[in-house]
Amino acid sequence: MAMWDRIKDQAKGLQQAQGARSSGGHGRPGSGAGGGSKAQLVGLLKSQLGSLKTELKSGSYRDASMAMCALVAAADGSVDPAERQHVESLILQNDVLQNFPPEQLRQLFNKHVDQLAYNFLQGKTQVMQEIAKAAKKPVEARAVVQTGFVVAGADGYIAPAEAQVLREACAALGVSPQEFGL
Repeated sequence: MAMWDRIKDQAKGLQQAQGARSSGGHGRPGSGAGGGSKAQLVGLLKSQLGSLKTELKSGSYRDASMAMCALVAAADGSVDPAERQHVESLILQNDVLQNFPPEQLRQLFNKHVDQLAYNFLQGKTQVMQEIAKAAKKPVEARAVVQTGFVVAGADGYIAPAEAQVLREACAALGVSPQEFGL
C-alpha cells in the first residue's frame, strides 16, 4: 500500500502545482478548465501504471481494463468506427497491457463495445459488473481506473461524459475519485 501512498502524494503535488499555475493560462487551448493539469496527470498516471507492469498480469485486471476502455470509448453513448479503432490502437500500444496477447485484448474490448453499442444502459450494467470484479485487489482496482484515465486523456482532454464514467467506475471499484482529480 505504501506505493499507492507515494502515487497519491505525487498526483496531489502535481495537481497543487498545476492549480497554482492554472491562473496563468498554462492550460491547453480548448481543453476546458484544468485541461493542462489533466494532460499532465494522465502522463503521470501512465508512467505510474508502467511501473506496475510486473504486478498486473491477472485475468481480472485484463478483463476489467478492457471493460473500462470500452466504457470510456462509449461514454457519450456511442462509438464510431474511427473512435473504436483509435482506442484499440491505444490498448495495443499500452506498455502494461502488452502482458496479454493482443488478440485477447482486441476480442474483449470489441465484445464490450458491441454490448454498449447494442443497448447502452444494459451494456453499461454488464461492463460495470466486469470492472467491479477487480475491486478485490486494491492495486488492480486503481490500475483499472488509471488505464481508463490514460485512454480518456490520450487526446489531452477528459470529456465530461468520460469523467462521469470514470467516477462511476471508481465507485464500483471502491476507489476514491479524488485520487485521480475527478
